Amino acid sequence: MASIMAEEAPAAWLDSLGRRCLAEAYGFVEARAAEYFAGHGEGELAETAIPEFLAGGKFLRPMFAYVGWRCGGPESDAALRAAASLELLHCFALAQDDVMDGSPLRRGRPALHVRFARWHTEQGWSGSADRFGESAATLSGDLFLVWSERMLRESGLDAAALARGWPRYDLMRAELAVGQLADLVNDARTLPDWETLLDVLRRKSGNYTVRRPLEFGAALAGCGPDVLAALAEYGGLVGEAFQFRDDLLGVFGDPAVTGKPAGQDLRDRKASSVVVLAAEMADRRQRAELGELLARSTVDDEAVARCRALITATGARDRLGELIRERAEKAQAVIDPAVFPRHAADSLAVLATKCTERDQ
Repeated sequence: MASIMAEEAPAAWLDSLGRRCLAEAYGFVEARAAEYFAGHGEGELAETAIPEFLAGGKFLRPMFAYVGWRCGGPESDAALRAAASLELLHCFALAQDDVMDGSPLRRGRPALHVRFARWHTEQGWSGSADRFGESAATLSGDLFLVWSERMLRESGLDAAALARGWPRYDLMRAELAVGQLADLVNDARTLPDWETLLDVLRRKSGNYTVRRPLEFGAALAGCGPDVLAALAEYGGLVGEAFQFRDDLLGVFGDPAVTGKPAGQDLRDRKASSVVVLAAEMADRRQRAELGELLARSTVDDEAVARCRALITATGARDRLGELIRERAEKAQAVIDPAVFPRHAADSLAVLATKCTERDQ
């Protein structure tokens, strides 16, 4: 059984849970990579690079899933493995997201497609190293997707629990892809309105990060409709706040902490919540200047600095901080001791803070 003492402080419990999930997910992927790539030339890098891609993650989705399970189920190694499988789903999304965005870094290290491109160059192979890297990273993402389902199927949970979880798991995967497609359509040069942006944000990240993992874990445990409804409300609020914080970090975050280049979302011209809100709060001159900066063929350091100053001047940075705090407070109010077991309620409170006050 998972060795988590009932009297252990929630924050320490969650830290321990994250480490357990990492160990389970890494061990599973390492074994699969060896199974498929050991002894084969094309797997020389993949056998190490794919498992290493898991390192450095926050494992929020597995933690939310396991806390969802604990809303109605006992401590369980099988449930923990099922929850950890969601990190493989997340790695699938990250590997392909980095290709789509052309992101050079992930968690302060070279992105997967960059590692494969460098390997291509080191081997002295013909053809485009960048194209090879992107293709190899996309295929690696496909493997993460397949292995996520396999890890869930082989978690040790019984057929009845898995049958309750599959619809939630499928919904999470579908929403992720549909939200990503919607995000591709959004561009800071043709900004969506606030409500459209919120719809995309919920589908692409908010639901996928918090609400669906919670519902997935609770469904596995056989929780009733009152618990599922409360988790859905809490998850929607914390998921939005999480993405708002992510968007602030994408513009104002410290590269030494976030592991991403300064102002990367501006360089990518992402129609993120802070940019859309700034455009709505800006006066005519500010809106015109912001649009001109983001319409440039290259958003350089000078343009990033100017965009940051403009966004701050509109009040959007402060307003988004207020929206984060409002959602966090509402989420805390949803955690009703009459609905949730004490340990689950305490963990949900800590996770709400963890998601909304983070700096990376």
